[in-house]
Amino acid sequence: MNPFGFVPLILAFPILGLLTNLVFGRKLGEKWIGIFACGAAALSFGVAVGTLATLLNIPEGGEVMLWERLRIGVFEIPIALKVDALATTMMLVVTGVGTLIHIYAVGYMHGDPRFARFFIYLNLFLVAMLVLVLADNYLLLFVGWELVGLCSYLLIGFWFEDLKNADAACKAFIVNRVGDFAFILGVILIFVTFGSLRYDEVFSQAGELFRAGAPVVTLVTLLLFIGATGKSAQIPLFVWLPDAMAGPTPVSALIHAATMVTAGVYMIARSEALYNLAPFTQSLVAAIGAVTALFAATIAVAQWDMKKVMAYSTISQLGYMIAAAGLGGYVAGIFHLITHAFFKALLFLSAGSVMHGCGNEGDMRNLGGLRRAMPTTFKVFVIGGFGLAGVPIFAGFWSKDAILGGAFEAFRETGTASWGLYVWLLLSASALLTALYVGRQMFLTFGGAPRTPAAEHARETGWAIGLPLLVLAGFAALAGFVGVPEEFPLLGPLLGDNWLLRFVGEQYGEAPLNFGVMGFSVALALAGWGLAWLLYGRRPLAAGQPDPLVAALGPIHTLLKNKYYGDELYAKVIVRPVVATATWVYTALDRAAIDGLLHGIGRTALRLAEATRAFDRIVVNGGVDSMTERMKRFSREFRMIQTGRLQDYLILMLASAAVFGIVLYLFTR
Repeated sequence: MNPFGFVPLILAFPILGLLTNLVFGRKLGEKWIGIFACGAAALSFGVAVGTLATLLNIPEGGEVMLWERLRIGVFEIPIALKVDALATTMMLVVTGVGTLIHIYAVGYMHGDPRFARFFIYLNLFLVAMLVLVLADNYLLLFVGWELVGLCSYLLIGFWFEDLKNADAACKAFIVNRVGDFAFILGVILIFVTFGSLRYDEVFSQAGELFRAGAPVVTLVTLLLFIGATGKSAQIPLFVWLPDAMAGPTPVSALIHAATMVTAGVYMIARSEALYNLAPFTQSLVAAIGAVTALFAATIAVAQWDMKKVMAYSTISQLGYMIAAAGLGGYVAGIFHLITHAFFKALLFLSAGSVMHGCGNEGDMRNLGGLRRAMPTTFKVFVIGGFGLAGVPIFAGFWSKDAILGGAFEAFRETGTASWGLYVWLLLSASALLTALYVGRQMFLTFGGAPRTPAAEHARETGWAIGLPLLVLAGFAALAGFVGVPEEFPLLGPLLGDNWLLRFVGEQYGEAPLNFGVMGFSVALALAGWGLAWLLYGRRPLAAGQPDPLVAALGPIHTLLKNKYYGDELYAKVIVRPVVATATWVYTALDRAAIDGLLHGIGRTALRLAEATRAFDRIVVNGGVDSMTERMKRFSREFRMIQTGRLQDYLILMLASAAVFGIVLYLFTR
């Protein structure tokens, strides 16, 4: 009997939840819609906890076969779920944080006319991410990879009546398709090279057939990494994520903390056997991650929208994770993924709580003084901010220092010319800016006096929003203890072995403890907080007063506020040329050539019909129905199926395919 045979239930529960709300949602009402959706997510989390308990007794893990053999032409592969430490870790994060976000969404989305649809999409998002992390092969991983892209499109543009939201959804979808095109090419190259897409078979062959630096392995890992830059919002495919916060706040939290953006980091960690054979790709991954971390942190410093600050913060923190993977510190990267899921979900949901209590106001210039009006939200935001900034002993302190320590160790091992030095310097500078923009946001939002009526009339939110914030605050404060190094004074001996390293596996790389690096990063975090206090805390910003950073940075602030004009550059170099080309093709080829030809054929047919009718009037008795009239009536009736609606054509295609399949089955029995 397979001890992991219950694992498919982690997919079955949210599928059952979304199907229930899909069929009965209009009749259930908000209370039962929320119960079914949140209950499904909670049951999935229960399965994840059961998987963890089983895995602790069976450390080697196992697999659960879903289909013995999937055949597509000459391609044949079994479809199974892979259960190991890495997959279980991701399952716990996705379902645990996802359940809290579901509960929060019940209060946040109260009164929305599409309440049921929202939770259908939210349950589907969990299913998609769980398929991705449980896949035992690249084909099934790609299915989950595409499904999370679909769900992000549906949820970012959920309030599609606002054109800004619809545009943000399209932007996320299109940018990710660019990365996904490279990703699927990488998957195809894996199959051509190894004759399989199953992880175990690919990784075992890679070590036997290729040496480090082999061109085919380098190309495969580069193509996969391009896909990761799309999903995990790294340079150059990061531009979609800041706009993704246009959707409801629970969506932002789910995308930024527990699901879509972590997919790229997970994929690189899962493919560590390939990346370890591609040193050039590893160097590039580390460099892109470090540059992205600093790049996004500088932009976050000059933003005014609470959720946009957090969006650029997510891009920056993902840069840390990607850089860690490039350095070979996969455990450190996954460790930061775990802690980031808690404190970033907490910060996003805290921002949503502020907006919910202030009439949907998220511009920090229009807030202030909320510490007294929203004391619970203020306290949990501070905890989340400490976790993000790496303040001891909060969660982000342990995971971020593991990455910085790994970068510094890479520098020490290879000398002063090492790219590890530059990675460490870039990530350290990002740590300083992280504390600065988090402190800036805290002082502007909660400090001083209210600057607008929206802040004056702020109110604390209800239990459905407050309870998940309190739970996440606990994890944001304490989750880092699962990865405390054994040699750390007092805590190391007290906690015993590094649980995360022992659980995930030493093959993913251990980040050595370096007290000098740790002390330096703490000093940077404190310096960032101190600078934020000097600028915004010592003399709180008054209504209408300009940002002190504007005067301090001058034209640099304008550059940062406008995000280095990245969107404008993309529009000029890519979007406008593509639109101009498409317009020319439409005008010159589609309308002038194709439509002109077809309309010419139609006009010719009409002239022939008129000539035939004239002939009929001369030759045929007027009381006799001619062949021409019968054909005309048939044409008028047949024309009714040409409605111009895509969904009608799709239904007609499916019906025709079903009829054809039945006929083919009957004649081939």
